[in-house]
Amino acid sequence: MVKQQRNLLWLGLVALLGGGMIGAYVFATPTEQVIKINSKKFVFIPNQITLKKGTPVILQFTSEDVMMGFYVPELGLRTDVIPGQVRELRVVPEKIGNFAFVCDVFCGSGHEDMNGMLSVVE
Repeated sequence: MVKQQRNLLWLGLVALLGGGMIGAYVFATPTEQVIKINSKKFVFIPNQITLKKGTPVILQFTSEDVMMGFYVPELGLRTDVIPGQVRELRVVPEKIGNFAFVCDVFCGSGHEDMNGMLSVVE
């Protein structure tokens, strides 16, 4: 009986320490950076975004007024930006360079000027 209690105690201690190690690992893992992008007639704010190659990031979009689109043709990134909703686009850039982005949903008379630049650096 004493041996079973001792084994149970050791098992509990190992579980506690193991769980603590797992917890430490989870909390030590860096969280993905979130870049908030607000859109309104006829601008993205910010319209210059710099990402690091191979580093995951979440682009988080909101619209103040009308439905818009966010499109980076060279990287194949696209999402609708809907008023009253937060849209998220997870990106892990693998290609270095400067890539133009545009609004690809007609949003009014200034639509053709709604653009920006996404830069991916080493």
